Amino acid sequence: MRKKIVAGNWKMNTTVPEGVELAKAVVAKSAEVPSDVKLIVATPFTHLVPVAAVTAGTRVGLSAENCADKEKGAYTGEVSAAMLASAGCQYTILGHSERRQYYGETDEKLVEKTRLALAQGLDVILCVGENRDEREAGRHFDVCKTQVENVLFQFTAEDLKHIIVAYEPVWAIGTGLTATAEQAEEIHAYIRGIIAARFGAEAAEELSILYGGSCKPSNAKELFAQKDIDGGLIGGAALKADDFIGIALSF
Repeated sequence: MRKKIVAGNWKMNTTVPEGVELAKAVVAKSAEVPSDVKLIVATPFTHLVPVAAVTAGTRVGLSAENCADKEKGAYTGEVSAAMLASAGCQYTILGHSERRQYYGETDEKLVEKTRLALAQGLDVILCVGENRDEREAGRHFDVCKTQVENVLFQFTAEDLKHIIVAYEPVWAIGTGLTATAEQAEEIHAYIRGIIAARFGAEAAEELSILYGGSCKPSNAKELFAQKDIDGGLIGGAALKADDFIGIALSF
């Protein structure tokens, strides 16, 4: 049975005190959410240690928003997978569209980041998805296929048990646009088919695939009702505990 997951990506928002209060509110409201739904908060690096103290022993998991593609060394400003694990993380987001677009992250780097994260016992939330030009050109299937194959095909079916895929229609992030439930399901099913062809039906059936494009309490129920959508990677709505929990209640 696939895990249902609602993960909140705070991005570069909140100060440390604000983040701690937001985490406390999420933990307090988490009792409202059915026990089969996994809640995760992904915070800026500066917040990880104090937020870990809030989420420890609760049902809310802690994720970083990124990690370095190097194990350690003279890489000023970088944060390693080992550092994340020592700070109390259980997860890290990798390959978010904003990292790919603004910081030139390549699939090759994501392979290294994923390898290092898994080696430290972190589960990976790997983001894939097409931008607006690619969608309008009808290349969305090809883009997602390439991203999945370039990264996930470097790993084993056993590794895949510690990887979550988040499909991001980049054209729907922060634009107010949302893929229809049918558009989202079509891509999610396609991604699951790629995984099945490489790793087998069982591995594909166990893989959680999240929707990551302007998911809100108002549209989450329709999205989560789709066969191959297992939850959401939530951006703006994750910055309000009520909205975040409201999305988690949409299953």
